Amino acid sequence: MKDQTTLYQRQYNNALRTIERLRNRQAEIDFKLKSNPICTHLHKDLRMVNLDITITLNEIEHLESHLFEYNS
Repeated sequence: MKDQTTLYQRQYNNALRTIERLRNRQAEIDFKLKSNPICTHLHKDLRMVNLDITITLNEIEHLESHLFEYNS
């Protein structure tokens, strides 16, 4: 049980670092889009980053539920 909790905690910490990097990338793309609003490559990159953010947030929510369950 302890090993499982440690694994979830590690995954949770990695997901938090990932979401931080993704949000920084999202802000960078938004900034570039202000100077070039019709760039198709930037819009595609932004869609991919937004999708990755959604997936990572779902992963964080899933891990939080497991951690809450083990800590109860």
